Amino acid sequence: MLFPIFSLPSKYGIGCFSREAFEFVDFLERSGQGFWQILPVGPTGFGNSPYQPFSAFAGNPYFISPETLLEEGFLKQEDFAGLEFGTDVQKVDYGAMYENRPVLLKKAYKRFKERMDETELYQAFLKKEEFWLKDYALFTAIKEEKKGISWLDWEKDIRKREIHALKEAEKRLKDEIDFVCFVQYEFDKQWTKLKRYANSKNVKIIGDLPFYVSMDSADAWAHPEVFQMDKDFVPTVVAGCPPDAFSSTGQLWGNPIYDWDGMKKNDYDWWVKRIRRNFEFYDVIRIDHFHGFCDYYAVPYGDKTAEHGTLKKGPGMEFFEVLKKKVKELSSLQEEDGFKIIAEDLGNNTPENEKLLKDTGFPGMKVLQYGFTSWDSYYVNHRHIKNCVVYTGTHDNMPTRAWVEEINDGQRDFARRYINSMNSDYGQFVWDFIREAYRSVADLCVIPLQDYLCEGREARINTPGAQEGNWQWRLKPNFLSDALSQSIRGLTELYSRIPK
Repeated sequence: MLFPIFSLPSKYGIGCFSREAFEFVDFLERSGQGFWQILPVGPTGFGNSPYQPFSAFAGNPYFISPETLLEEGFLKQEDFAGLEFGTDVQKVDYGAMYENRPVLLKKAYKRFKERMDETELYQAFLKKEEFWLKDYALFTAIKEEKKGISWLDWEKDIRKREIHALKEAEKRLKDEIDFVCFVQYEFDKQWTKLKRYANSKNVKIIGDLPFYVSMDSADAWAHPEVFQMDKDFVPTVVAGCPPDAFSSTGQLWGNPIYDWDGMKKNDYDWWVKRIRRNFEFYDVIRIDHFHGFCDYYAVPYGDKTAEHGTLKKGPGMEFFEVLKKKVKELSSLQEEDGFKIIAEDLGNNTPENEKLLKDTGFPGMKVLQYGFTSWDSYYVNHRHIKNCVVYTGTHDNMPTRAWVEEINDGQRDFARRYINSMNSDYGQFVWDFIREAYRSVADLCVIPLQDYLCEGREARINTPGAQEGNWQWRLKPNFLSDALSQSIRGLTELYSRIPK
């Protein structure tokens, strides 16, 4: 089941690792579901997109449960007085999160400093995550001091990480740095508890790994050697998409682009560490924009459009051979363990893309909604292969009910006849559509929770290209019934998809 953490119900304005998260795991177990797919869990910035995090290694502070901090004694009930987390239980108010969640966390941090009972565990965490945590904490502290401006606009000495400037900042911002470390420790502790609970219920976590990192991130600042930057740590190129039938000027994404040739010299060490960290978070990783490992589009930094970019070769299969040698979750993979990586291979599938996917052995994705835009689409069921993951839709798609309401008459008629759902009731169509996904030969079937609930456009997670209204939808409190669970389980049993 696909369901983001932020979409969980809670009384703290956003889904988090609270009681409701554990109850959702129980719902998954009762429903016969073996996998819970979530979106990236990194700390978000402007636009609130989990695909543009401030760090490829850190966790989102908003997901820390205030409820758990109360139980641990780091918060008291009076600490919540006067704090507003949003008034709409079905929509995240990120403005309220930005203003008030840090207030709570800083109160918790103050009490944490006064206690010594977690010192050993805390120090062990700092040592274990030293590679990324020290830089991320300093980056976050400096960014807070500079009112959120991009690191590209910082003074030259701190932007270029000159030693004297770093040491002076570490001394000046020590308390803020320690606060960031505490927040990451608490995130790690709470998430680990939830993941272990899910695993104990025979539910594995599928997590999302964005291909690119954000330009304004601790990764780009702390590891310029990983990216195509000049001697002054200014990017030379950024990511984008070439002009096509949908856009005459292409798409300018603006992410820094990896220096694959440079990384090859040290066996892609940064990526190896990133994958290892993600396996701390997840049981299975879905790699977003898998095509980027085959080829990528580089646009000169400073260009206003993507018209003058260049298509270049990615690292290809050699990169994954290194990963399989260096990352134990991949190098020790046995047949009974199942897959560990899902490749998001949606979009323009070239022969080179398809060969790389086949060579890795990773399952790709089949999105049923894409199957009815043309008569020969390879997303429809009879074109599926066993080694793939089938979805009715993803977080970037409309819920299936809204999709079938808004497609044209020809596509709707094709879909109805294909799945043998001629009933005029759109709710019945959605469940017939879900059944079609279950019927696929695909090894894994993933359904967004909104589809089981027959939700409409209001429950869409993300509209690509839209600047507002994304990453906000939340489930109503106490909305998941036993009857729904039984219906899902019945379908799961009928098509032999109950996990072992």
